[in-house]
Amino acid sequence: MDLDRTDHAIIDELQKHARLSNKEIAGRVGIAPSTFSERLRRLEDGGVFRGYHAAVDPAALGIGMEAIVAIRLGRHDRTHVASFWAHATAMPEVVDIYHVAGANDFLVHVLVRDSDHLRDLALSGFTSRPEVGHIETALVFQHARKDTWPDYATG
Repeated sequence: MDLDRTDHAIIDELQKHARLSNKEIAGRVGIAPSTFSERLRRLEDGGVFRGYHAAVDPAALGIGMEAIVAIRLGRHDRTHVASFWAHATAMPEVVDIYHVAGANDFLVHVLVRDSDHLRDLALSGFTSRPEVGHIETALVFQHARKDTWPDYATG
């Protein structure tokens, strides 16, 4: 999909100010609201946006702990990768999953209530899986997510 400066400006504004009205974002970008709506629809239809969401504070929902679980499969073939991916993405505690190169096959970001919940998740959610050969868990003390792409990626 060919994107011009206006498209990149729309992407940038939506990442930073998604709660503004279409009219307000159109004004910030310097185009008419009808033009903004047409361009936004084209960007959405073109798959530029994966979706829209609200950032939630985990502590407000009773989430007391975050961890990154490094998973090493017993065998790294398509069947095992697909099976583990399907299992992990269906788990409610999993918020991000990365299939990676290196010593581990997956990095899984999980949110849990407490250390008992984390232990139970490790045992019943990961080590009990036939495709899993090894896990390592790292507690997350603090984390932030950038909700915008770097300037070099958006023009």
